[in-house]
Amino acid sequence: MGYNGYLIDLDGTMYNGSELIETARDFVSELERKGIPYVFLTNNATKSQEEAVQKLLDMGVKTSLENMYTSAMATASYIRENHRGASAYVIGTPSLKKILENAGITLTEKNADLVIMGLDPEVDYGKLKRAALLIGNGAGFIATNPDKRFPTEEGIIPGSGALQQVLIETTGVRPLIIGKPNASILDGAMGQLGLKKSEVALIGDNYDTDIMTGINGGVDTIHVNTGVSPVEEVMKKEASPTHTIDNLSEWSV
Repeated sequence: MGYNGYLIDLDGTMYNGSELIETARDFVSELERKGIPYVFLTNNATKSQEEAVQKLLDMGVKTSLENMYTSAMATASYIRENHRGASAYVIGTPSLKKILENAGITLTEKNADLVIMGLDPEVDYGKLKRAALLIGNGAGFIATNPDKRFPTEEGIIPGSGALQQVLIETTGVRPLIIGKPNASILDGAMGQLGLKKSEVALIGDNYDTDIMTGINGGVDTIHVNTGVSPVEEVMKKEASPTHTIDNLSEWSV
């Protein structure tokens, strides 16, 4: 079954860490050749839109800025609409902090209105302690994404969602999740894609984020067995993906 457009995950779908999934590059090349619109929809908030596109270009995947929508971009959009002018303690990469500053927040480590958490490769006890104390004192808790597992070329490592559990267990407060499977990131990506949900399929490896985004949001899904969620695990779920394939060489556009 063909679709008029695609939402495509990155980590575990296009690549694992620095290791490109060759069949995924060929798939995107075919979309480009046929002029079929697509948007990369990623929960990875460690990179800016430009950095995320550049990583693909460096891997030989032809794409551009209008084809990228990240959870960092979705979080920035939420901040602009709901918390412009607020102060925030941010656990995340320098790129995420810059994106959020540009969205209108003031970075601080004391008396913050918000704690915003993304994946931080340099997270330590001190950062988690500071965040827990701020949340305990009434700061709002926002997370870019809930991914507990993160695929790399070395294997599966802890994602932002796993580290969020430290703060959840400590404070008893669950964060507002912006990224997949939240509807807000899907709406942002669909707006960028410019198609109706009935015309689109969402491709991803992670059942809890990618596939559930489609199931919750009324978009057909294609699970690829190249990342976090093994197909054996996926097929045991109560709600199944629309399609399940081993890799993108099996899908014809």
